[in-house]
Amino acid sequence: MLPDFCHKVLPGYVGGVQEGAVTPAGVVNKYEINGLQAWLITHLLWFANSHLLSWFSPTVIFDNWIPLLWCANILGYAVSTFAMIKGYFFPTDARDCKFTGNFFYNYMMGIEFNPRVGKWFDFKLFFNGRPGIVAWTLINLSFAAKQRELHGHVTNSMVLVNVLQAIYVLDFFWNETWYLKTIDICHDHFGWYLGWGDCVWLPYLYTLQGLYLVYHPVQLSTPYALGVLLLGLAGYYVFRMANHQKDLFRRTDGRCLIWGRKPKVIECAYTSADGQKHHSKLLVSGFWGVARHFNYTGDLMGSLAYCLACGGGHLLPYFYIIYMTILLTHRCLRDEHRCANKYGRDWERYTAAVPYRLLPGIF
Repeated sequence: MLPDFCHKVLPGYVGGVQEGAVTPAGVVNKYEINGLQAWLITHLLWFANSHLLSWFSPTVIFDNWIPLLWCANILGYAVSTFAMIKGYFFPTDARDCKFTGNFFYNYMMGIEFNPRVGKWFDFKLFFNGRPGIVAWTLINLSFAAKQRELHGHVTNSMVLVNVLQAIYVLDFFWNETWYLKTIDICHDHFGWYLGWGDCVWLPYLYTLQGLYLVYHPVQLSTPYALGVLLLGLAGYYVFRMANHQKDLFRRTDGRCLIWGRKPKVIECAYTSADGQKHHSKLLVSGFWGVARHFNYTGDLMGSLAYCLACGGGHLLPYFYIIYMTILLTHRCLRDEHRCANKYGRDWERYTAAVPYRLLPGIF
């Protein structure tokens, strides 16, 4: 609810009131982009209460891990159920509702495209970008504090996990305005998949590495730790620069330089739901000339680094890279199916120019 002030004091940060993408019904929603501010306030309060005022222990999240799991599940199911009831009886915009005739599919995948309460409380942006992802770094800090309490020190593997995942979280909040144009906001409806997933799946599954290291502390050799750090940073660089290239290309309508050269494009046309014909451009330069979803490749490199930081003693920390591979491969195929239907033969020209999806020469 707090108006954003970070964009007034941080050069290059885009916050405050911003417009999202056009919905299928032609609506352009406005958002209060204040996620970085929310993250900063939350963590300042955390440090003040746990370290300065000592109102609670910094291990409080770990110490209440199972009770918090019950609370998160109650919240996730309550939000999902409310969103479905709202979609049936008092939707924010009935034109953006999708009814399949299958009750369970409607519940899981959502009816409303952008359910809102009041002018600013947007369910999709809030649950995607507040409780779970803000908690991610708090949870990791609590795990580090518990490791120190149990074993007398914090291992370099725990430091690596905290640092690499904090970079990812801070990148999300720094680029929250860009996030308004991603598949989660632009194409997914809000149901159990997002509501429960953001409240339970994200904070409990994305933090498995830290939880594992509390019980099984791993002190990595210096060369191995440096290798993991470099892999994580390289993955982040690919992820961020690929997204930056696409964003720059869109903002300038192709009038820019990518890797020092004028970008190569494929001109295409498509027809929207209202029968209007539109023209667009598909980028085939930079990372987008290497593979069609090379930003996902960078994401997977970072995910692998989180897991490798835990050593090779158990499979559990590697669940994350397995899950992310399945998730991003599915998202990749789903996005390509939508683009093939949208662009037709122009998409075939694009896939001929950039033949690989994620890994050049492999897939």
